[in-house]
Amino acid sequence: MRYDLAVRSTRVVTGGVERPATVCVQNGRIRQVAGYDTVVHADYLLDVGADALLPGLVDTHVHVNEPGRTEWEGFASATRAAAAGGVTTLIDMPLNSVPPTVDPAALKLKREAAHGRCVVDVGFWGGAVPGNRGELEPLYDRGVFGFKCFLVDSGVPEFPPLQPEELVTVARELARIGAPLIVHAEDPRWLEPAPGGRAYGDFLASRPARAEDVAIARLAALSQETGVRVHVLHLSSASALDTVAAAKAAGAALTAETCPHYLVLAAEEVPDGATQFKCCPPIRNDANRRQLWRALADGTLDCVVSDHSPATPQLKETGDFGTAWGGIASLQLGLPLVWTEASRRGHSLVDVVRWMAEAPARLAGLARKGRIAPGYDADLTVFAPDAEFTVDPRRLAHRHPVTPYAGRTLTGEVRGTWLRGTSVNAAPRGRLLSRGDA
Repeated sequence: MRYDLAVRSTRVVTGGVERPATVCVQNGRIRQVAGYDTVVHADYLLDVGADALLPGLVDTHVHVNEPGRTEWEGFASATRAAAAGGVTTLIDMPLNSVPPTVDPAALKLKREAAHGRCVVDVGFWGGAVPGNRGELEPLYDRGVFGFKCFLVDSGVPEFPPLQPEELVTVARELARIGAPLIVHAEDPRWLEPAPGGRAYGDFLASRPARAEDVAIARLAALSQETGVRVHVLHLSSASALDTVAAAKAAGAALTAETCPHYLVLAAEEVPDGATQFKCCPPIRNDANRRQLWRALADGTLDCVVSDHSPATPQLKETGDFGTAWGGIASLQLGLPLVWTEASRRGHSLVDVVRWMAEAPARLAGLARKGRIAPGYDADLTVFAPDAEFTVDPRRLAHRHPVTPYAGRTLTGEVRGTWLRGTSVNAAPRGRLLSRGDA
């Protein structure tokens, strides 16, 4: 047959291996993964040589903030940054936008804000907050992929945390309807008020690993008690990993993610006053970082996603760890950040694809995303794994060029992205995804 597109590379990540191949696309789907030298007929045939061909990444932890706080980010800028970083599908978090996505009316507003503005595919998480139990099933029926909750102050007043008894009620409801619960896992009893001032060590001490450890142990027990699928967001505490591993071994429906900033940065490297490094949970020390890498290698940690959480420079660059917004914007840089460190530690592109495409797609139930295989969407990323570049904030596509990675030299450069077989450019061709049709 004649294909719409065929892309050839000596380094295609497909079927759990890296090999020479030709990826053949028809009507936006991958129809065949043929040999590199196979004669194929296509309207457009591209040979990218030794550049790697990866499935488009899936980022299930992105704060787009629109509507309501579009001055912090927005669908147009966030999805451009995603495409520049090889991410072809993102799932938007339910908070930091106003209103938060905690009922069907708010989801409708969110979809209206995103309509016609996205250059990659976008789906939505719902939120679980005090008093909205009756909204969970209607939201799930309208296509959200699951529900996020906080156990501590979220940082915005319109998205309050669940109290312990409310958490159990929500878990039982989500187990009944079959929806996953994704959780910001810190126990408030172990947190101290964020100290003012420039000292990163003081801020780090205010959010100890124990806060994560206690919360994650409670979530593991909750999953076993209620049967709810629980996903631990942005795990930074290596001392919680044994709990995660034990829960999985016992059959709990528990998964966990970490983020590029916990894998790349270390507390010892954070200068005082450098509030572009502030995030919650915080960046911990190098020994902790090494343990997170081991947990990725052995499968205790399932995936790596950005937790892209931008704010205006006025809120982020205060120099005071007590007042600065706690979030890191890394949607565009995630792949080279992770690859730089992964390759140095002996990991392969197959590993990176498993962590940043396959596992996040599986978490969200995206049955046609995250793999180069027949039947999957032709979401593709051309990645030059040996190219080096220095992070220049002026080249970042997200709304505000604030980053802790400024001036850092990274290995691996995204050189092209396709969404369902069409090269991604500034045109908003992204679809708004719903659970069940994605």
